[in-house]
Amino acid sequence: MNVIEINQLTKSYGQARGISDVSFNVEQGEIFGFIGPNGAGKSTTIRTLLSLIYPTSGSAKIFGMDHIKHATEIKKEIGYLPSEVFYYDNMRVIDLLKYSASFYKKDCTKRMKELIALLEIDPHKKIDDLSFGNKKKVGIIQGLQHEPKLVILDEPTSGLDPLMQMRFFDLLQEENKKGTTIFFSSHILSEVQRLCNRVAIIKEGKLIKLEKISTLQENTYKKFKLEAIDTISHDYWALEGISKLEVTENHTQFLFKGNINLIMQKLAGLNLSNLWIEEPDLEEIFMHYYEKEDVSV
Repeated sequence: MNVIEINQLTKSYGQARGISDVSFNVEQGEIFGFIGPNGAGKSTTIRTLLSLIYPTSGSAKIFGMDHIKHATEIKKEIGYLPSEVFYYDNMRVIDLLKYSASFYKKDCTKRMKELIALLEIDPHKKIDDLSFGNKKKVGIIQGLQHEPKLVILDEPTSGLDPLMQMRFFDLLQEENKKGTTIFFSSHILSEVQRLCNRVAIIKEGKLIKLEKISTLQENTYKKFKLEAIDTISHDYWALEGISKLEVTENHTQFLFKGNINLIMQKLAGLNLSNLWIEEPDLEEIFMHYYEKEDVSV
């Protein structure tokens, strides 16, 4: 069963970029990733899906119901965390959470208290006195306290410290084990790889790939930066799988996809003073992994 069905969803803003003919489904009980560079159309897709803004064309269903006609009914079973959270600054955290809970015909007190303890937030502080990260925690509690069937998260980890991010990921996996469907939007590939079963990739307002995470991981690049004692020639890096090679005297950087042991053998033959191995950003992956894809459709 599909919890979300999006069919050729389009939102035009004249000359400004929106989204064009976006289509994909999210199955019940899965953690679905939605990734792309900043400005790719992730938030526009989510806001259109939630009928916060109206589509230019196309359609969407949530729980089998039209996302516009049945918006009020649908939203009772959804937890939503926007990429930017805005609140009534003079309210205390506890008052805001109780106010949010009042929209649902259920007692959210027990779950609210559990989430407050888990995310280590002071419920008696005023919203205005909270850091950006703590405001994000309030948004997470607000989105989960009524135990929704579907959770939609738009860049949820920004502002959270690494320890709290790990706790948040564990929380999402626990919610998922209870049967909650999770739609996770991010520009950070490693987050999506850790959590999700499948992923839709959007670029410049168009969906360019719908992929199982296992397949995406097999084709993921690593970014190498190294500093050597001696000058390294450009020809030294004549190895299949290397792309975007830049060599400047004793500094070298490149992307690599393939058998990691081959590149380690190359590195072992060098007198290095420093080495960095990183996840490339999504723009770099798009540039190479999809360079042969026709993204005009």
